[in-house]
Order: sequence, then C-alpha cells, then structure tokens
Amino acid sequence: MVQKKAAKRKMGKLERKNTLIAYSFLAPNFIGFAVFTLVPVLFSIFLSFVSWKGGSFDTIQWVGLENYDTIFKTAKVAEKGIGYFFNKVDLGITLKNTLFYTVVTVPLTLVFAIALAWFLNKAVKGAVAFRTILFFPYVASMVAICVCWNFMLMKNGPVNQFLNAFGIPFNKSWTADSSMAIWAIILVSVWRNMGYYMIIYLAALQGVPAELYEAATIDGAGRWKQFRHVTLPQLRPTTFFASIMMIISCFKIYDVVAIMTDGGPGRSTKMLVTYIYAEAFNNFNFGIASAIAMILLILVLTITIIQFSMEKKFAND
Repeated sequence: MVQKKAAKRKMGKLERKNTLIAYSFLAPNFIGFAVFTLVPVLFSIFLSFVSWKGGSFDTIQWVGLENYDTIFKTAKVAEKGIGYFFNKVDLGITLKNTLFYTVVTVPLTLVFAIALAWFLNKAVKGAVAFRTILFFPYVASMVAICVCWNFMLMKNGPVNQFLNAFGIPFNKSWTADSSMAIWAIILVSVWRNMGYYMIIYLAALQGVPAELYEAATIDGAGRWKQFRHVTLPQLRPTTFFASIMMIISCFKIYDVVAIMTDGGPGRSTKMLVTYIYAEAFNNFNFGIASAIAMILLILVLTITIIQFSMEKKFAND
C-alpha cells in the first residue's frame, strides 16, 4: 500500500514536470502573441470607442459608437457640400477597391500557381532553376520590386512597348491612369505571389498517388481528363488552405499600394489598410482608424468562418 502511494506521488511529480516542460516551450510563443497581437487588438477595440488625437492619454474622450456612425453615415450633398460627402464615402470606395482586388488577385494567382506547378512537376530540363527564379520575387525586397515595376509600367516603359508591338495601343503610365492603376497593383501582386504558392502546389502534386494516374490511363483518360478528374480533386485541401491565406493577405494589402500609387490616382487604389494608415498617421484620428480596423477584422473573420464552414464540401478529409 505504501509502495503504491509512493509510486502515485512519483508519477504525479513526473506528470507535473512534463507539463511544466511543455508550458515552458509554449510560453515564449504565447508571450510574443500576447505582447504583439492580443494587447494591440484589445487596445484598438478600446480606441474604436474613443476620440484621441495622440499624445497624452488624458486627452482620450469616450464617444461610444460615434466613430462607427461617422464612418457609415452618408451625408446629403446639398446640406453638407461635396467635399464633406466624399470624405464620408471613403469606406465604401476602399471596401469596393479591396474586394475587387481580392476577387481578381486570388483566382489569378491560384491558376498561375497550379499551372506552373503542373509544368515543373514533370521531368523538365532546368526545372530547379525555374523554381528558384519564380520563387525569388516572394523573398525579394518589396521596395525594389515596386520601383522596377513602376519603371516598366511607365508611359514609354517595356510593358507598353510590348503591347504596342502586338497592336495593342496604350500610351499612358499604368500607375497614373485611374482605370489601370488597380490592374498594375494586381499584376505585381500576382507576379510576386504565384511562385510561393507554386512551391506549395508542387509539394501537394508530389503527394498524389501514382496509382490514380495509372488507373485513369487504363480507363482511357487523356492528360486533360487526368488533370481535371484526378489532379484537381487531390489539390482541393491545398487550394482551400491557399485561398484562405490569400484572401486574408489581400484584405491586408498595403506595401504595394503605398509604394506604387499611394492610393491614387484619386482614390482608385485606396484600400482599407491605406485608409486606416491615413486616418491614424496623417489625420491623427486614432479612434476612427481603430474603428475601421475593427470593421476589417470583422470582415476577415466572417470570410474565414464561411470558408471553414464550407471545408467539408470543398476539401478532402
């Protein structure tokens, strides 16, 4: 009996020791999450209900939902003037631009990534070099990338010269044209990110059982049918993961826009995050900026929840 109690105490001490070791491994990550993510989010939630221009905390004034009301309220042009009206529809314009950018960028990036992965997954001469070249933009300096693309998309830049050579006349700078600036942002984003997702799809393709292709070949399926009925279904979990990551990334787009167009010309490329930055660090309306950030958080969270609710339908177990 005494030996059993001693054995139980020994096992209890061992379990506590193992638990302490496990928590010690988790602690640095949790502390980093708490300091750099949790605390700022909680502070941002608080700021969204106050008016604060920065400086001393004594100047903080509780305004409740007034910041959200200011963002969503649509003023009458006749009563307030055109300038006031357009200031109040910034949220609508930035949301529209962000949604358009996301809806176009995500499918294009996935299509190019799958196509490149499918091509480079085969025994192609120089495949390793091609993979490195295509992946390099993802790890290169964003400032250098945007400066180079700004040069190439100038009025007399290589891109316009290439289009003119094929009979497509375009003699404007892409980033200075309100109808083409958003497409310049999309072009750079797709070009930069497709190499990263190509690597992810390459890993997924190498995990597809060869027996499935052999069975499809025996059944008389050609390369296109094999791709459609074997490859794509096997890539569903990867596509599900990639789409979630890309949508969240697109809603947080800032650096490309800030460097290439700064939200212009006009407000044709103004995004939600650039709107937040402008309100916080240009106008010093930290309450308004935090309220917009909360709206962005709710949007991303809602989209993520919807995507996960569709997981069983669009992804394999």
